[in-house]
Parts: sequence; C-alpha cells; structure tokens
Amino acid sequence: MKPEEYASAIASLASKKEPFAVATVVKVEGSTLGKPGFKVVVSNQGDVVAGTLGGVCPESAIASVALETMRTGEPRTIKVFLEDVGSAVGAVVKSQKPDEIHVETNCGGSMEVYVEPFLPSERLILVGNGGKDDVEDYLVRLAKLLDLETIVIDHMPVLTDQPDTLIKEADYDISKFEFAPSDSVVVLTKGERDVSVLESVLKKKPGVRFIGLLASRKRAKEDQDELVKKGFDETLVGSIHTPIGVDIGAVTPAEIALSIIADIIAVRHGKHLPHKG
Repeated sequence: MKPEEYASAIASLASKKEPFAVATVVKVEGSTLGKPGFKVVVSNQGDVVAGTLGGVCPESAIASVALETMRTGEPRTIKVFLEDVGSAVGAVVKSQKPDEIHVETNCGGSMEVYVEPFLPSERLILVGNGGKDDVEDYLVRLAKLLDLETIVIDHMPVLTDQPDTLIKEADYDISKFEFAPSDSVVVLTKGERDVSVLESVLKKKPGVRFIGLLASRKRAKEDQDELVKKGFDETLVGSIHTPIGVDIGAVTPAEIALSIIADIIAVRHGKHLPHKG
C-alpha cells in the first residue's frame, strides 16, 4: 500500500468522526504472504478499506478482532496460524486461547498482528438559550477537565471558558449539525425551544449516544407528550435523559452540572445509575 493511500483512508474515516482500526503485521514465522509492516485499515462496519495482510482469510479474521477493539478501546496482538483445512479445524477445537486465530490456507506459517483501535474524540454538545446560565457554564468547564470536545450552540452565551466550537447563529438549524455516534447532547433551552431542538436531535438517533434535557418533571412530561403527538416512537422519546443527571442530591448549578456529566459518563460505560425521583 502506498503511504498516500494509507493516509487518505485514515483521513477520510477520521473526518467522518468514525471509529476505525489499523492492523499491522509485526512478526512472521515460516511461509506467509504477509510480511512485517503489511497493514490494513478496518472500518467500523468491519470492512477492509485499505491495505492487505497478504490474503482474504487472515484479513477476514482480523477484521472481527478489529471490531472488538473498537468496542472495548483496547489494542490486541493476535497470532494468526495459516494452516490447511484439517489442521485449522483441529486447532480451533483444541485451542481456547483468545489471542490465537487459525485460518484455512495452505501457507503453513504464522503472523503476529497488532490491532489498534482509533476512536473519535467524544463530544459534548450544549444547546443553550442565550444569556447567563450557570449550569451551561459549569458544563463547559467540567467537559474541558475531562478532555471532552465541547461544542456550544447558543446565540448569546455567557461563559467563563471558551468551548472548542461556538455556534452563535441566532436561528441555527440543529438538523444540519453532523452528529457522531459517540456524541452527548444536553438541551438547556428552558422550555422555549425544547421540542423543536429535541425533534431535530431525535431524528439522528441512533446516531447520538446520549440525549438529555434539563427541565422540571412537569415540563419534561409536556415536552415528551408533544414529541409523541408529533409521531415519535414512545420508546425513543423515553430514551431522553430527563430529569437529567444522576441522583447525587445536587442543588447548586455546579452540582447539577456534575450530576449531568456523571450521567453521560455512566452511559458511556453502560451503567444505569439512579436518577432523581
């Protein structure tokens, strides 16, 4: 693979905020078509979009491993045995080692392949309503401490720290925003634009991992009922985190912001923590 082809494939996936993995041959023994330095780029669909490991058989097996590393975020080194059909089947039955793969090919050698996932930066997207909002301000500050890429969509925010991106267009159309699967969206529109903003974001599901609304229980119920009337599935509407934030007894704006961040982190790790009753 030419260096420019490798760079182009990675740049394309990174620009789309998509996870991907790079698998590189680091060592070979015996007869193999793949040599040290051979590599492939694997998309989050499990497709080899660039490069080669020396054949379809090892590439298909490694693509499955690549998907697993994208899920866990942890790199792995895999030993791939390139064997005839009988040997491969027998070895699969005997071997339970998670970092060994036996594939059907007549090369007879083996390769060690390092599989490294590349995950997009997680983004916190805050949709505000203009003016001073201490919760919004603290969310930006906490997000920066946690290395979250922070985007604020607010025509007139009052912030202590500057977000990574600030969209101040007064009538910005949220539906035009390019969301990523790892995004977390927090709606802080105070009732005036709750439904219209949530409507735009819900249309992106399941392309957004977390959607939360800061509102009283009464307003949240009214907003959700309105969304159902507009034709949104009740289960989808029910996935909105509202009341947003895990139950830590938060009272002050800083504590509320902390509870929201904790809610987002819990979802990231597949945890379901108690919310305010």
